[in-house]
Amino acid sequence: MTRSRARDLNVCGVTAAIAVIDGKWKTILLWLLESAPRRPGELVRRLPGLTEKVLTQTLREMEADGLVHREVHDGRPLKTVYSLTDFGRELSEALAPLSDWGHRRLEKLARETPTGEAQAGSLPVS
Repeated sequence: MTRSRARDLNVCGVTAAIAVIDGKWKTILLWLLESAPRRPGELVRRLPGLTEKVLTQTLREMEADGLVHREVHDGRPLKTVYSLTDFGRELSEALAPLSDWGHRRLEKLARETPTGEAQAGSLPVS
């Protein structure tokens, strides 16, 4: 999904919402920022595989979409802290039922998958 869909007035509401959270890191960043404001270094440490460059780009997109607030504190060195805006917190609350559904789905898959069978996403061996 392209970023332009996040601002397209001619799409359904679900598409507009998904366009805002589309990407590998946005939902987990929403989840982490929901519990407390965080500094970029802490976010990188908590999310193995997330580079500073991608974090910066993702947070800028989330800030442009009104989901996060960036606060820079004076001093040496400068201290930057990210937190959810009210709009971001509202989105996080709206995603909670979807998260619950996802957990129920994973539990169902775990019950249905006999031990030793190929897991979802793995290729069968011929």
